[in-house]
Order: sequence, then structure tokens, then C-alpha cells
Amino acid sequence: MAETRQAERPLSPHLQIYRFTITMAMSIIHRITGAGLYVGTLLLAAWLLSVAMGPDAYASFQSVAGSWIGQLILFGFTWALIHHLFSGIRYLMWDNIRAFDNRTADIISWIAAVAAFAAAIIVWIVAFKLRGVL
Repeated sequence: MAETRQAERPLSPHLQIYRFTITMAMSIIHRITGAGLYVGTLLLAAWLLSVAMGPDAYASFQSVAGSWIGQLILFGFTWALIHHLFSGIRYLMWDNIRAFDNRTADIISWIAAVAAFAAAIIVWIVAFKLRGVL
């Protein structure tokens, strides 16, 4: 029997083969923000429970949410919500067979990423203005 020699190569596609692109990053971030929204929903439920439990519970929640770490977490929740929305719109475009070529997909991905961050900042600026902080 003749011995056959196979070329040494990966058995499946590997990170060495793929070039990391913005569409890959957006897909990963979309999944992460989706999971983060579950945690944010728990925060929202905790806020509603503290309102229902009375002024002392609400004051305790407000002291945590009003701290710098609480504000950072709430900003992250806001960004995750808006980013997931814009990324979902991008996926809806793809479902309708639009923006499928590489260049347009990259442009739409960059627009969604930048717009989500800008929109989250705008939401917080408006919220601070309404509260009279700014």
C-alpha cells in the first residue's frame, strides 16, 4: 500500500486565516449588548421594586445609582440599548438584501457604532439638562 501524505493545515478555519473586520466586531458586540440588556432589565426591576417598597428603599437605590459607578453602569446600559437597536436596524437591512457588499456593510457598521455612542451621550446630556445638573 502506498502511503499518502496530507498537507499540514488547520482542520477548520482559524483566526490566522480571517482578517478581523468591523462587521465581525459589530456582530460580537451585538451579542454582548443583548446579554447586557438582560442585566440592565434586572436593574430596572430593582428600581421599580425600590419605588414600590417605599421612600427608604428608593433612597438606598438612588444612593447607589447616583454614585459614579452607578452612573457608569447606567450609561453602559443606555449605550447597550441604543447600540443593540442600531445594530438590529443594520441586520434588518441585511434581511431585506440591502447593503450586502463589503464596502457598504463596513460603512453601515461604522455608522451604527458611532451613532450609538453619540446617541447615548445625547440622551445623557438631555437627561442632565432636564434634571438641572448642566
